[in-house]
Amino acid sequence: MAVSDTAISDRLDGAGPQRIVVVASLTRSLVNFRYALLEAMVAAGHEVTAVAPDEDSEAIAALNRIGVTFRRIPMARTGTDPLADIRTLAALYRLMRGIRPDIVLTYTMKPIIYGGLAARLSGVGRRFSMFTGFGYMFGGERRGLRLAALRRLSIWLYRRALAGTEAAFVYNENDAAEIRRHALIGKRTALVSVPGSGVDLDHHAQTALPAGPFVFLLVARLLREKGIAEFAAAARLLKPQFPQTRFQILGPFDPNPAALSQAEVAQWTADSGVEYLGETTDVRPYLSASTVFVLPSYYREGIPRSALEALATGRPIITTDMPGCRETVIDGENGFRIAPRSAADLANAMRAFLDDERLAPRMAVRSRTLAMERFDVRAVNAILLESLGLRPAV
Repeated sequence: MAVSDTAISDRLDGAGPQRIVVVASLTRSLVNFRYALLEAMVAAGHEVTAVAPDEDSEAIAALNRIGVTFRRIPMARTGTDPLADIRTLAALYRLMRGIRPDIVLTYTMKPIIYGGLAARLSGVGRRFSMFTGFGYMFGGERRGLRLAALRRLSIWLYRRALAGTEAAFVYNENDAAEIRRHALIGKRTALVSVPGSGVDLDHHAQTALPAGPFVFLLVARLLREKGIAEFAAAARLLKPQFPQTRFQILGPFDPNPAALSQAEVAQWTADSGVEYLGETTDVRPYLSASTVFVLPSYYREGIPRSALEALATGRPIITTDMPGCRETVIDGENGFRIAPRSAADLANAMRAFLDDERLAPRMAVRSRTLAMERFDVRAVNAILLESLGLRPAV
């Protein structure tokens, strides 16, 4: 069947069905963070291909169920091997040349850089990138000549990958300032603020606080800069006075250079009584069994998804007064902001809940309200779809 000139024109100006490629560094993140967005794109009649490096059969099946095509490409998510990165760029270029997408959306560092370069080289007209946080490359405690050189190279690559990008999305004003300071995008590229990845308020329904001993739950990848050592130290300070209180850590070990070893975590659990719960693909039962969510991060967060899920579940939050983290807490209303790297500050915030049993129920209600007011995934996706120029296709 011949394609009409009108159909071609509609596709080019965004009025008709669009071919969209979304590039991620982890297949699971497409389900955890972008599922509702991808589903909305497909429901509007667009042809969506999701691209990531790992073969996660459960996540791929979930994508297929909503009509998203999955394509796997090689990518070392945290590596610095230039040959591996060249293979990533080549694979993405071949994919773009084959699909000929109208729109490419990339998120996290390597997809932004290599997906952006591949899209430019293959002539994709409309390119968008989402900065979900800068991580250890632009923050944290790590220093040294090698990291400084990597940072300079990253800035150079960002600038070339993002040249001509139509819009970049950012989660917090500190990251927006970083993008401007390093001139990562051109003056004609729109910089659009969105309140994180958003949270599905139906999937993460509010649950009642559990009866029994207090449970402080930290959910994060096991990176040093997530404040896990401070969490263990705070537990050591509080355990003698509150022996029934439970301190739990949930999350995977990570290949990141700033990751903790299994031996370190085992030592902390032995010394402080912290419970390591392993990792999970469904955090809801653990949040429901907790009293207070804790994230003492000094990592360069965008807006941590784990905190948004805790808000939606109706959990008070203790987190640091750091970019990305501070956006999830109105201090004294739905939780407490503490100084980064301070086990004493963290222990004092935890003690406030243990000393006043009325505090957690009151703050729990405020957390759910905050999730509804600021972080509903439907509102976040509406901003993204409007910025992408995606109107429902007929």
